[in-house]
Amino acid sequence: MQSGFTPIEKLKREFLPAGFVVTDWAALEPWFTNLVDRPLDSKLALEHWLRDVSELEAVVSEDACWRQIKMTCDTVNKEYEDAFTFFCMEIEPKMKPYSFELNKKLQSCPFTKELDEKLYFPYLRNVANAIQLYRDENVQLQAEMSLKAQQFGVISGAMGIEVDGKEYTMQQAAKFLQNPERDIREAAYRKMAERRLVDKDKLNTLFDELLVLRQQIAKNAGFDNYRDYKFRELGRFDYTIDDCFAFHEAVKEHILPLQAMLTNARKKRLGLDIMRPWDTDAEPKGTQPLQPFVDGKELRDKAIEAFSRLNPYFSGCLETMGDMQRLDLESRKGKAPGGYNCPLAETGVPFIFMNAAGTMGDVITMMHEGGHAVHSFLSHHLPLSAFKEYPMEIAELASMSMELFSMEHWDVFFADATELKRAKLEELERVISVLPWIATIDKFQHWIYTHAGHSVAEREQEWINILNEFSTGIVDWSGFEENRTSFWQKQLHLFEVPFYYIEYCIAQLGALAMWRQYRQDKEQALTNYMAALSQGYTKTLKELYATAGIRFDLSPAYVKELAAFVQPALAEIAGE
Repeated sequence: MQSGFTPIEKLKREFLPAGFVVTDWAALEPWFTNLVDRPLDSKLALEHWLRDVSELEAVVSEDACWRQIKMTCDTVNKEYEDAFTFFCMEIEPKMKPYSFELNKKLQSCPFTKELDEKLYFPYLRNVANAIQLYRDENVQLQAEMSLKAQQFGVISGAMGIEVDGKEYTMQQAAKFLQNPERDIREAAYRKMAERRLVDKDKLNTLFDELLVLRQQIAKNAGFDNYRDYKFRELGRFDYTIDDCFAFHEAVKEHILPLQAMLTNARKKRLGLDIMRPWDTDAEPKGTQPLQPFVDGKELRDKAIEAFSRLNPYFSGCLETMGDMQRLDLESRKGKAPGGYNCPLAETGVPFIFMNAAGTMGDVITMMHEGGHAVHSFLSHHLPLSAFKEYPMEIAELASMSMELFSMEHWDVFFADATELKRAKLEELERVISVLPWIATIDKFQHWIYTHAGHSVAEREQEWINILNEFSTGIVDWSGFEENRTSFWQKQLHLFEVPFYYIEYCIAQLGALAMWRQYRQDKEQALTNYMAALSQGYTKTLKELYATAGIRFDLSPAYVKELAAFVQPALAEIAGE
């Protein structure tokens, strides 16, 4: 197994000048023109050309990523918003026709057939797919869609409540929902629910505008609906729409009963006759909420220690990011919601963004994004940028597996054995509860994009139907019926990255399989994990999962098998 951390280096430029920065299209266009016009008269020339294409892609990608990072870190900074808008509207749309020409040039080059078929297969398959989907008329629509989707972060980032005269972001306020005093939880929940209703119509309007753009893009590309278009655009070559529907049913049959068992156990611990929305994360009186850290620095330091115990390579990744100021961990007003790891293609050292407020959920987020970061580091050595553009089904396997691997070392956050046990159980409860939620969101998206022209009222009714379908029915939502109709508005993916969510379910199953492997042989599991992530996207998903020592499978039988593994594992941890 790889251990010890060797610092990665920024890619050395051989095509662009060392000091070149992306300013405007006039400065960038000559480099694209060079690549489009260059003759490819030998395999050697083709390979040199591919390296230059990769270098240009890496430089432009990193510039675009920094624009988005800065804007999400400070949504009220007009300069950052303008820089991001400029890229979306003035640079990216002008690049897309050139990228299309470069793809066609690669596909038609006679020497492409001489490339290593095994190594290049996923890349060339994606190139062929991109050529088939490209339409000139969609370039401007996609730019408008990217820009509009970012408004979700602006709207959500401005949300907050006041408690005892102090302002809290919605992420910070969530910690009140873990308070053992029920009246405190209820008061906070009601304020948060009221605040979300303020922007309900604004978010519905934004979503409707995005729907129009997405449907037009699909129509232009020759598809009946955006769902079918997006499946192709996401390169879902290893599973089908019908597989997703079968998976939804499997979650209802095999996972929902586990969630009901866990929810009823919490209800019993709380001594409640009726469980309300503000009770779902709570512990009984006398049991304080878990407090794993107090600030971003402590979160970083403890995460590094936990990673170090797993493998020194993992902690080396986080230490490097900290040294390069690529960790923005704490929640604050004006910061976009959510969390992400953003790969930076040229320098290779990614950026982790999150909204930590001192909760157990923040520990999980840090482990999750840390897994993504390790993936970025492990794949940086690959020779082409395209080889590092791995699909989300393997990206999320990296992050979700790291959550479960790292549990063994969460004593760095919780010195008390009882608290450590609670933390592990919370993680496993979250793993179980997130699967029905993901199935809910995914099924909702299938309906949204196959029912063009639906009204807000129709959308809300269908959302409630699907939400009820994947609900245990244990929580009493009386008085919050209107809030419940807009619960979907909390899900960033619906606004910013449509249809990217079922990947979490697939990867969560994979992560459970990785954890099962880890509990049987830690060293081998970590060796397989790192071997798979080091491949980037030079193998198919099924091959990458096989390298990791598990199956790529979302069948009902596999869901049942893994559910059968989780239940005794839960009982074992509960009895520690």
